Amino acid sequence: MSRIKLLLDVVEDMRSLADSLQAVAAALAQNDPEDAAAPTPAPAEAPTPAPAPPPPKAISLEEVRAVLAEKSHDGYTTEVRDLLQKYGAEKLSGVNPKHYAALLKDAEVLGHAT
Repeated sequence: MSRIKLLLDVVEDMRSLADSLQAVAAALAQNDPEDAAAPTPAPAEAPTPAPAPPPPKAISLEEVRAVLAEKSHDGYTTEVRDLLQKYGAEKLSGVNPKHYAALLKDAEVLGHAT
């Protein structure tokens, strides 16, 4: 393998590591208790019918990045790139947010197919 190819591989690994670190930092920031507001008690009212279930939570870029970084770290870098291209992007930032759920679903099966 040429030195240039090895250097390019190192650069790609470093980018993957940076994405993984960013995803971990985002996950930690979401779990930071200082950012959580204390819940306020609800006033006493007459019982009401059960509310409708909340709409599905929007999937964030950081959540998708965390999953894809983990898959890339597990040796599926090529498959992750293929998934990004499937959704019309070279980088995760180029994927339309409306496709995040489908992208996550596709990424979850990486490594599970036999």
